[in-house]
Amino acid sequence: MKTVEKSVLLWHTPQQMYDLVTAVHHYPDFLPWCHEAQVLAHHPDGVTAAIGLRVAGISQRFTTRNTHQAPHQVSLALVDGPFSHLQGQWRFDPLDDGRACKVSLHLTYQIASGKLAAWLTPVFDKIAANLVQAFVDRAERVYPT
Repeated sequence: MKTVEKSVLLWHTPQQMYDLVTAVHHYPDFLPWCHEAQVLAHHPDGVTAAIGLRVAGISQRFTTRNTHQAPHQVSLALVDGPFSHLQGQWRFDPLDDGRACKVSLHLTYQIASGKLAAWLTPVFDKIAANLVQAFVDRAERVYPT
């Protein structure tokens, strides 16, 4: 099983970063590997969302159940897809009286075995390693300082 832990300090509020992470429908706008993203169901505490990734002409889709605790946390758990395990948590901890925040991502995953794993594991390794930076870049465009 793979684990990714990343964090960064930003001059954006926890609410701003929470809003970016929970705006699933915008993922194709700034995640180059994401060719589709949609909320399948709304729940009192979050959403179920499907994400389609496409790299080198190969496409896969996975679904997660995302639990929201505005504006400080988003947890995700695998519903279906090419993973045997996918679980994660975004945290947005306030700094400087809430004018800044620490963004943290903890993600564990494993691709289901088989031919797909040989292709998808290194692809998803790269995606996971760069995910926090992609949201930092998005924040800079959406919320210029």
